[in-house]
Amino acid sequence: MFNTTRGLILREVRYKESDKILTVLTEDDGKITARARRALSPKSKLAAATQVLTFSDITLFGHKGMWTINEAAVIEQFSGLRTSLESLALASYFAEALEAVSDEDYPDPAILQLGLNSLYALSKRLYPPEHIKAAFELRLMCLSGYEPDISACSACGETRLTEAYLHPRGGEIYCENCRPDAAVEISRAVLDAMGHIVAAEPKKLFSFTLDGGSLKKLGQICEAYMLFQLDRPFASLDYYKKINGDNK
Repeated sequence: MFNTTRGLILREVRYKESDKILTVLTEDDGKITARARRALSPKSKLAAATQVLTFSDITLFGHKGMWTINEAAVIEQFSGLRTSLESLALASYFAEALEAVSDEDYPDPAILQLGLNSLYALSKRLYPPEHIKAAFELRLMCLSGYEPDISACSACGETRLTEAYLHPRGGEIYCENCRPDAAVEISRAVLDAMGHIVAAEPKKLFSFTLDGGSLKKLGQICEAYMLFQLDRPFASLDYYKKINGDNK
């Protein structure tokens, strides 16, 4: 059976002499595993389109539950990612996170779109890396069923908050009078940025502004929230933080 789709290459593993086994996040079939024959050969027509972090048109052949890539053509290579070690490391983290939340044979166009928009913004340097990273992490959790409830104090319902206290486990916020011991204080500016990330249409996801200190706080909160909800480490995140001198 032949199938034509578009997909983002998330991961590759060398197989035999010149083949690759790819993990691809596709529009029509969700996350799939596919073999790219002779993709590592110097004259391979599949080489460019089957690189990690490339979005490609792909023609697949399915047999006995296995996919093989027959043809592939590049749509977007996000070439700017490969001019900066920091950007490449962060993009690799995005790919690992997308793979972690995606299911085999279950398409989720919104998650694919988030990945593509984030890689494009990072490649074109439209925003600082920490800005893109925070928005990606929180929005990914929303799309994966872990949207935090930040509309009002979870205990008393108060909505007029100049500052709030976020509980990292459930993603609820509390006012000063109701805050539990484990809650983390966040400013109104950070809370508004989180509200924007949760509700904005995809093309406006990154259109918020924070000063340096508030952006750092947002980044800490979004990363901690994602790591708690998924309950797993990310080697690519550790590497990205190592490059930036942040090993906390």
